[in-house]
Amino acid sequence: MIAIVSHAWLRNDNPTARADAYVRITAEFEEVHETITGYRGRRLLHGNDDPRHVVNIRFFDHADDYDRLIAHPDYATWIARLSEHLEPHDPQREILSVLLATDR
Repeated sequence: MIAIVSHAWLRNDNPTARADAYVRITAEFEEVHETITGYRGRRLLHGNDDPRHVVNIRFFDHADDYDRLIAHPDYATWIARLSEHLEPHDPQREILSVLLATDR
């Protein structure tokens, strides 16, 4: 299993409203993720020290599964919708291999 870890920062004009919109759009975007064989779920984290910081962790069986997601015809549209609530930033994304998972 792999994890795609993406860091982003909400626009500073109203971080609470931006966070609410980002969560809503992310939840709607889930339907696209669920069409991808090998997609295993996500965690969306919100910074306690910096309320503008969000971390999106998505889990896939293989990197090829993630590649299929980003090739989806609607992917760019969803990313554009999410980006409306984020500070312009170079993508901060990392692909990691999962060594241990203990969900309860």
